Amino acid sequence: MSASPLAIPVEEYLRTAFRPDCDYVDGTLIERNVGEKDHSKLQFALMLYLHQRRRELGIFVIQEQRLRISARRYRVPDLCVVAGPEPDEQIFTRPPFLCVEILSPEDRMSRMQERIDDYLSFGVRYVWVLDPQTYKAWIYTTKAIQEVRDGHLRTESPEIVVPMDEIFPVR
Repeated sequence: MSASPLAIPVEEYLRTAFRPDCDYVDGTLIERNVGEKDHSKLQFALMLYLHQRRRELGIFVIQEQRLRISARRYRVPDLCVVAGPEPDEQIFTRPPFLCVEILSPEDRMSRMQERIDDYLSFGVRYVWVLDPQTYKAWIYTTKAIQEVRDGHLRTESPEIVVPMDEIFPVR
């Protein structure tokens, strides 16, 4: 992570490709913690699991997709799930059904909570937060925060059930 955030106009953010992509919050680029093997393996396993079931679930799944939360806020979740067909937009301006964030060791809960709050206020119905280090997961909605204790990540309408032992690496 860089020592100081970089302030740029939104137009420059939108026409620039970052590797990895950055969030944009009120005129400032915010780097995302990605790139570690545990993070990448879990992201890939969940993407593959959902992608293989996309037709039966009636979903579209994509990784690292820019979301326009507001005119001056853009977020890039690790995974997005849209209920229904693939959106036509290059940058999503409508909330996906589910956003997934996979924790990295450098993530601070205060920054993660701000991301979760942005997703939920945007209209995302479910946010899953997965920790590849502790093999724990949480489900966030506007009504509750729930630690996953039965080993299954879940949503309703559409019902998506993901057994955690299918996506987390064997310990």
